[in-house]
Amino acid sequence: MDAITLLTDVAEGRQSAGSATADSLRRATASDPMLHAFITLSESAGPEARQLDAEGRQSRPLFGLPLAVKDLTDTAGLRTTHGSLIHRDHVPVQDDIVVTRARVAGAVILGKTNTPEFGFGALCANALCPSTANPYDLSLSSGGSSGGSAAAVAAGLVPAAFGTDFGGSVRTPAAFCGVVGFRPSAGHLPSTTRRLAWDAMPTIGFLTRSVRDAALLYDSLAGPDVRDPASLRLPPGKAASMRRIACSSDLGAAPISQAMAERFAAAIAALQRTGRIPLPAHPDCTGAMASFATLRAAHIHSNLSPLRERHGDLLSPTVRWNIGRGDSLTAAAYLQAEADRTVLYRRFIAFFDDFDILITPSAAILPFAVDGGEVCEIDGRPLDSLIDYLAITAIITLTGCPALSLPYWPPGEALPIGLQLIAAPGCDRSLFAFAAELESHADFGFRPPPLFMENFQ
Repeated sequence: MDAITLLTDVAEGRQSAGSATADSLRRATASDPMLHAFITLSESAGPEARQLDAEGRQSRPLFGLPLAVKDLTDTAGLRTTHGSLIHRDHVPVQDDIVVTRARVAGAVILGKTNTPEFGFGALCANALCPSTANPYDLSLSSGGSSGGSAAAVAAGLVPAAFGTDFGGSVRTPAAFCGVVGFRPSAGHLPSTTRRLAWDAMPTIGFLTRSVRDAALLYDSLAGPDVRDPASLRLPPGKAASMRRIACSSDLGAAPISQAMAERFAAAIAALQRTGRIPLPAHPDCTGAMASFATLRAAHIHSNLSPLRERHGDLLSPTVRWNIGRGDSLTAAAYLQAEADRTVLYRRFIAFFDDFDILITPSAAILPFAVDGGEVCEIDGRPLDSLIDYLAITAIITLTGCPALSLPYWPPGEALPIGLQLIAAPGCDRSLFAFAAELESHADFGFRPPPLFMENFQ
């Protein structure tokens, strides 16, 4: 069952927090050897759930919800490895603020989900855990870097999970695994530990099986914190009608595979059959990916280059490559990238004067082999760098816009694709309303994977 159905059962006494958590632990123990979605399962989840039952619901909106957390996000008393040998025994003493809010709201942290080292890599694999498989086809990848969370939700191990998203790390796995993946407006989920407090390109996001579950998590956990200046910039808006729709297969700047372009065209045709007629349009995204690459490289270098100096032999080649991208950056290049980002942001704001929703693919490619490497080409065309395949989502990161990946099932296909639904900054609730309406139509939304159907019975 989805999160809201489970929470309703708990609230009405058909389940307890303890029984819901025990069921999730049982499913995870039975199914995860095939998936490798979790790095660590919590030994204290059961006792914590039983303590919640002893305390009573007390109007807590997530009371009894088993929740998985990506292993980049701190959880007090529960191992947080960042997918790295360097942190294989690291146990934080304090929760991330969003985890704290989830616990206060009554959620139970079931465990920590798989991620490439420090979240950098196309495959959800690291030296501590094998690659996370796709629940619809175990020979395929779940995507990076929140693939563990996406797979755990899709396979029915948990109703919901946290991911993190910098260049598309919630939206890409959501697309691969056929679940809803939500990245909020910049700052709406605060961080009190982010080293560069004024910038909110990286954020926690949600993986769920329905739009309404993502909206519930957002309503329960979003809100400013004075320790995070980015969270104070833009208050959440009220839901409004989203009638003016634009669509673009590539934003005029992102490489997209032929297979994805064909499936996206089918999705737009399906959308038209619902009575919504999107117009082909997008903001000018010239130079956006160059700006993202520079800013990302500078941030990674600033945050992780000390680890390279101390533990370089323990870092994966992908992490070392990412750090190295910042070695020769200058202040002038960084500031120019910020200036270019500002231009892009203002183009998107002007675009949303004329449109309410922009629809693109959530990923440039279909799921690839679970034991594959980095994405270096698309349809035989070499890419300039290891992150270029993320352009369709990374460009949106630069703008601070909320974005939601919604599953679409092309006729006759065994795998879904994701539609990236984008709205203006602050319009998160309006985005949920539009996504929920679209989800109600036949070819959209989550479908249980046949390999794990027993987890849905």
